[in-house]
Amino acid sequence: MCGIVGAVSTRNIVPILVQGLQRLEYRGYDSCGVAVHAAGALQRARSTSRVAELMEQVTADHIEGTTGIAHTRWATHGAPAVHNAHPHFSHGPGKEAAGRPARVALVHNGIIENHDELRAALEAKGYVFNSQTDTEVISHLVDSLYDGDILEAVKSAIGQLHGAFAIAVFCKDEPHRVIGARAGSPLILGVGKDSSENFLASDAMALAGVTDQIVYLEEGDVVDLQLGKYWILDKSHKAVAPGQRPVKTVVAHSGAAELGPYRHYMQKEIFEQPRAIGDTLEGVQGIVPELFGDGAHRVFKDIDSVLILACGTSYYSGCTAKYWLESIAKIPTQVEIASEYRYRDSVPDPRTLVVTITQSGETADTLAALRHAQRLGMQQTLTICNVATSAMVRECKLAYITRAGVEIGVASTKAFTTQLAGLFLLTLVLAQSKGRLSDEQEAAHMKTLRHLPAALQAVLALEPQVISWAEDFAKMENALFLGRGLHYPIALEGALKLKEITYIHAEAYAAGELKHGPLALVTSAMPVVTVAPNDTLLEKLKSNMQEVRARGGVLYVLADADTRIESGEGIHVIRMPEHYGPLSPLLHVVPLQLLAYHTACARGTDVDKPRNLAKSVTVE
Repeated sequence: MCGIVGAVSTRNIVPILVQGLQRLEYRGYDSCGVAVHAAGALQRARSTSRVAELMEQVTADHIEGTTGIAHTRWATHGAPAVHNAHPHFSHGPGKEAAGRPARVALVHNGIIENHDELRAALEAKGYVFNSQTDTEVISHLVDSLYDGDILEAVKSAIGQLHGAFAIAVFCKDEPHRVIGARAGSPLILGVGKDSSENFLASDAMALAGVTDQIVYLEEGDVVDLQLGKYWILDKSHKAVAPGQRPVKTVVAHSGAAELGPYRHYMQKEIFEQPRAIGDTLEGVQGIVPELFGDGAHRVFKDIDSVLILACGTSYYSGCTAKYWLESIAKIPTQVEIASEYRYRDSVPDPRTLVVTITQSGETADTLAALRHAQRLGMQQTLTICNVATSAMVRECKLAYITRAGVEIGVASTKAFTTQLAGLFLLTLVLAQSKGRLSDEQEAAHMKTLRHLPAALQAVLALEPQVISWAEDFAKMENALFLGRGLHYPIALEGALKLKEITYIHAEAYAAGELKHGPLALVTSAMPVVTVAPNDTLLEKLKSNMQEVRARGGVLYVLADADTRIESGEGIHVIRMPEHYGPLSPLLHVVPLQLLAYHTACARGTDVDKPRNLAKSVTVE
């Protein structure tokens, strides 16, 4: 979501700040801005256009400085507008404040839940608000507490904040100093290659090419950046001893974001899936608990059930894994939407393996749900995650790191299929730990896994047929998706992809539920996408398809080669290259991704940056 970049240096850091924002554009934003300390005063530029336009504004206004902060905002409090864009300034209290030079500049990721009462208290002190944001409350609060030391003001201010935040602050009266703090939102420290500079960012990718020396700040940390030095305080505001927050070398390749021959990042990432799956499974020679970390053997022996916590696309990968875990490993499995689980009463079981699934490892609701489960006494935790250095990986006992690479498009594709690969490995390892996986079964599953990249490549060759479907869908405003068994979550994911980037209203149902309500919607204007693998539910699914045809509905069917489903009047069939057994969901989801992508292209929507959505959801 929102992105933060900050720097203290002896050189002009505006190009570094703006370039950092450009590298965070994939997270999604609707405004951007930069502020610097220049010639004893604070200067600022803000825009509701893209970062490239912000750079033009900065250049035209000759904004330069050696200390500064920058931000990309995804609107929560207040509409996307320049007066709501970050950085926010505080000029002090009183009606005459607008005529005074700004004293405090601040950027913020997260949501402050008690901003209304803080705003009222600050207004009573004479502070005038120029935005609807909760962020401006923090800037005025810091200013109201400032007494010559910006660190002390920030420490006092964050003690009054309720909610989640990562902030970066600097003051007119203290050049070459930036304060950062985090609670519930990610923030990292970048140690400059040149001993005269240091950096802050919400994502290591923002600092690619600037520094690869990264310190991951922990929950509650406050950091004081100065020229060539920095100090970290923990959540109790005690100085952190050297080595307690180690400096790690993190290679964040900016080249991963290059489009190459593709029209959009989403298309590129769909076609990267064979490689991403191959990379995710690289080095897996057999089914052993150590794939998930030291101590996994003991943990897996001690658990009786699995609880999966996730959001969005990751939730659907968890729903698919439930079928695998219960049918192959014979382990009772519950899948919960993280934002629901964390706020409801549930029955904890210390012998449950809590599995979180997240692309970024920083998803606010999933992190909160994990911590809620831990507070309830469930300490056996594992994450399937794409970022090895993320908060989720640090907070879980075990982990499997998928290797999808950087995913720029907001609508997740390769992250989803690599999650499924990791979850299938988890299923096999748990089945083995429980004595439910024979050597012959393991060998057969391993053979299928190794063939996955080639099988996915064959599915991608179906793109021309999918494009012909997309031409029909581009004219529609509604669609139904049907699936049964472990392909029902794939129908859900297909509907999500279509609605995310085409803005077509799409819903998915377990096909057996069709006659229990959704059938009332079926007309010739309602295309019905059906996922039809050759499994034990195929004949039942064919009956559901006949229900659609009897009401004049038009079917678009992804059918395995031996299903004996043929194209005809009112039915369009794309034949899948092969039936893939339990791993069939990884193949069937790819044409659904392509359908959403090409329909969006035909409708002319912003494929990689759909309206109202963000890539890394770090607020509730």
